[in-house]
Amino acid sequence: MSITQEEKRKTIEEYKTSDNDCGSSEVQIALLTHRINTLTEHLKINSKDHSSRRGLLALVSRRRSLLDYLKNKDYDKYLSMLERLSIRK
Repeated sequence: MSITQEEKRKTIEEYKTSDNDCGSSEVQIALLTHRINTLTEHLKINSKDHSSRRGLLALVSRRRSLLDYLKNKDYDKYLSMLERLSIRK
């Protein structure tokens, strides 16, 4: 269920804002979205895995907080992230 180093590196390369960027809001949101999508697929198969469901809710909450921060900081980046990651508001 965790993200592999190769997938993480690929995601960081796609969403980074500068050459040394690995922790900006955009990168963190993209990594959380990847983990959320993975956990969602896992829970479709394993519907009684309540501890993973609790973890999924925590990830969604953390991503929501980062999206709210990005919305207040730079609204255009916020809208582009929603579109790029196919996140519905």
